[in-house]
Amino acid sequence: MRIAVYPGTFDPVTNGHLDIIQRASKLFDRVIIAVAYDNYKNNLFSHAERIELLKKVTQNYPNVEVEGFKGLLANFVKKKGANIIIRGLRAISDFEYEFQLSMMNKKLAEEVETLFLMTAGEYSFLSSSIIKQVASLGGCIKGLVPPEVAEALYDKYGIQRDGDC
Repeated sequence: MRIAVYPGTFDPVTNGHLDIIQRASKLFDRVIIAVAYDNYKNNLFSHAERIELLKKVTQNYPNVEVEGFKGLLANFVKKKGANIIIRGLRAISDFEYEFQLSMMNKKLAEEVETLFLMTAGEYSFLSSSIIKQVASLGGCIKGLVPPEVAEALYDKYGIQRDGDC
């Protein structure tokens, strides 16, 4: 069985993330979305909220599951019996940092490979940080995040919006 782990903060999950998830689900028998608890970022959503949102938006992918993890990603990957880490790239500027991470994971678990997937062009400008900034100011994020995520974002910021922009 080919098992891959797609790690991240997912604060919040975007359509760019979903693009990677959908494509990875076609390449592997099982894809585990690993939601990082320890990420040294200021998160808007709690760990439990991020897991719940991901479960909602991936429920139609039978071979995709969502789990939280603490500690080293390499240890989580080995514990799950996976040997592939999926990483999404938006632009060449992402590559240097992602390359460093992949080399460290290789040092920690030499049997684990990192597979880089380029996100679809229409999502290449998206980041969770940009989405949060636009949503916090009441901007339209339709088509950039799943509707459930847009609703959760506007609720967090106390902004009343209808679904259409």
